[in-house]
Amino acid sequence: MAGAAGPGSGSGAAGGDGDDSLYPIAVLIDELRNEDVQLRLNSIKKLSTIALALGVERTRTELLPFLTDTIYDEDEVLLALAEQLGNFTGLVGGPDFAHCLLDSVRLLAVEACVSIAQLLTQDDLETLVMPTLRQAAEDKSWRVRYMVADKFSELQKAVGPKITLNDLIPAFQNLLKDCEAEVRAAAAHKVKELCENLPTEGRETIIMNQILPYIKELVSDTNQHVKSALASVIMGLSTILGKENTIEHLLPLFLAQLKDECPEVRLNIISNLDCVNEVIGIRQLSQSLLPAIVELAEDAKWRVRLAIIEYMPLLAGQLGVEFFDEKLNSLCMAWLVDHVYAIREAATNNLMKLVQKFGTEWAQNTIVPKVLVMANDPNYLHRMTTLFCINALSEACGQEITTKQMLPIVLKMAGDQVANVRFNVAKSLQKIGPILDTDALQGEVKLVLQKLGQDEDMDVKYFAQEAISVLALA
Repeated sequence: MAGAAGPGSGSGAAGGDGDDSLYPIAVLIDELRNEDVQLRLNSIKKLSTIALALGVERTRTELLPFLTDTIYDEDEVLLALAEQLGNFTGLVGGPDFAHCLLDSVRLLAVEACVSIAQLLTQDDLETLVMPTLRQAAEDKSWRVRYMVADKFSELQKAVGPKITLNDLIPAFQNLLKDCEAEVRAAAAHKVKELCENLPTEGRETIIMNQILPYIKELVSDTNQHVKSALASVIMGLSTILGKENTIEHLLPLFLAQLKDECPEVRLNIISNLDCVNEVIGIRQLSQSLLPAIVELAEDAKWRVRLAIIEYMPLLAGQLGVEFFDEKLNSLCMAWLVDHVYAIREAATNNLMKLVQKFGTEWAQNTIVPKVLVMANDPNYLHRMTTLFCINALSEACGQEITTKQMLPIVLKMAGDQVANVRFNVAKSLQKIGPILDTDALQGEVKLVLQKLGQDEDMDVKYFAQEAISVLALA
């Protein structure tokens, strides 16, 4: 049973601020959630009592949605609920509000179809279940259509391949182009499952001719939730359709989604690159999707660059270290000298995550040397970025690399002519101090901090003295 909050769980609920009259209501609502079928049946038979206590408005706005959202149940319970709701007209405010009940009953009818369909022969399905399902798929209430979309995979398995081809696929096409975004999103989520569950024989033709044209429309949907729902499953079609179809028909869609303005759409595509890689291979992937990623990484809008940086560790994990070094490493280093501070900061954090993913040996050979070269950059902002990178990388790289490779550069930068660089040296020494070996800390580090503690610049002096204090070097 789903654990949705019931109408008795708000401020007027039993056990709330003294409204004892609602206590029996809370008990009945707890029984509606109980695992014991008989208890649920008993509670459903007392629904009119709950409705009377809540009043017509709360019955309409709280009790009915609670019932239809919470009760995914045995046929016996659904039937008892439908019977009760049939006598609810007066309890929701009379005939003018009877449509609320019809929505609830039709929602329950979709649930019942899933349960009943599994028990019937094909002939009985056609005469007993399909008329209800056809009506539900075209119902005037979007909630009913949403329920059909949400239950589509279960319906497909229950009715079997013949009815799926004749009835469910046309219904699915309509749901994919429904006027309500919630319905389109629910249907989009089911695209991969629908395709997977089709009979293997003829599956490719059905998808290419009857499903793909609708998917192409959804890629440029006006609603970001619809596009995001599709992006979360569309990559999975590549394993079903194979290499040629993926390259010819799916890659252009992936490219469009990779450039979508909605971050969640882009993330869903990047998160699932591995399943496309399995089908078409890394070489083809690099020729098709990678240029789009590079283009985004160099976009004139800094927020677009920032979004791609945030996906980079994920992308690195999908593509592997060799491919990353060949195609993306230079991008990551270029971001460190971006003219926007937020990009430089994100690029620094990105390096730390990459080291955590690829290991210290990779960092020592590939990243650290490039970072340390920046210490000699004529632009003092880039020299400061070296220090920020050392701060971020030291923990991931460990004591040996930090002491032998990074520390000498930090100490050398203590003589920088720009005060901002010098006080960042003091801050860096405070940060990496606990990682360094004791000899280095008590020797060179202590001497440099003492010297900076006598600096003519007040900020340099302050941060040096703070580092001496924190590292207990006084």
